Amino acid sequence: MSYLLEWLCNARLWNIAARTTHLAAMGILLGGHAFDRSRENLLPYLVATVITGVALAALEAGPRLLWFHQLRGLMTLTKLVLLAGVPLFWPQRMVLLLVVVVLGSVGSHMPARYRYYSVVYREVIRCHSGPGVSRLNV
Repeated sequence: MSYLLEWLCNARLWNIAARTTHLAAMGILLGGHAFDRSRENLLPYLVATVITGVALAALEAGPRLLWFHQLRGLMTLTKLVLLAGVPLFWPQRMVLLLVVVVLGSVGSHMPARYRYYSVVYREVIRCHSGPGVSRLNV
């Protein structure tokens, strides 16, 4: 029983589950727009993408506010704003969604010295988790 409880409390598990669900919802959303599916058909995927994006932001940020002024957090918040803009700027939805994909790709693969840069403190601030942290030279 303790193994099950430990497994359910594993933050990495929830991060992987949220990220996988987020990528699937975003893929369906982008593909649906590319193939001109109706607004009604795509709305659940937009909602799922935003909700899983918020969940990922919460998991990444943790109890500290540091994440919100690091480039990784700012890029995520920008993606969420762009996604929320899809219903408001319907004719431009493909451009918005493609920008979200580009920001997601760049944000996920940029070096830690950029991901962990704080625009408030104007320096790289170490976190004790996340990819690339061990390679930070600060």
